Amino acid sequence: MIDLYTASTPNGWKVSITLEELNIPYNIIPIDLIKGEQKESSFLKINPNGRIPAIVDRGENDLAVFESGAIMIYLAEKEGKLLPKDPVKKAKVLQWLMFQMGGIGPMMGQANVFYRYFPEKIQSVIDRYQNESKRLFTVINDHLNENEYLAGDFSLADIANWSWIRIHKWSGVKIDDLPNLMRWMELVGERPACKKGVEIPHPLELPEDDNSEEVKKFEENANKILQK
Repeated sequence: MIDLYTASTPNGWKVSITLEELNIPYNIIPIDLIKGEQKESSFLKINPNGRIPAIVDRGENDLAVFESGAIMIYLAEKEGKLLPKDPVKKAKVLQWLMFQMGGIGPMMGQANVFYRYFPEKIQSVIDRYQNESKRLFTVINDHLNENEYLAGDFSLADIANWSWIRIHKWSGVKIDDLPNLMRWMELVGERPACKKGVEIPHPLELPEDDNSEEVKKFEENANKILQK
């Protein structure tokens, strides 16, 4: 049995979707980021970096794994699915997984911070991260021109990138002019495991009206998390 310590974030969804796709039984242990539960000593024993997600594979020797990409690889190799054993095919999956971890995630994360949460609106910085996010989206769009999925069959690569790109509006980045990306987003989003995985530990609806009180409250809570 897997214990999943998570919250409703793109990195959290990466692991919950993977677990659902692999049909692995798991216990959901929600972590309240606003309260700072990710910094409590009990959680730091599992992930010394104080971030979600993390898992503990319960068994004879309980194994704790942190970092979303590492968790995904561990689970896929454990079950022999979503990550090919063939070195060439495996490399193709891993390169797009790393593309998300080293590019899409960090760039969208910074776009969120400076576009949404940072008290000063520094337009040159906002432009930097939004433009780089869009550039990375375009790389995927061009690749998908001749590919149904990112690395042959559906894989960890699709789960990781889809989990982040699905909140592109919150980063202030449009994808209307990227038809291949939009087609792929819809294709992946129709998978039952993806639909269920993004509701773990609870559904997250990002408010769309930037002037609403709901948006202001969401941004205030996000600021609290950033300070922890």
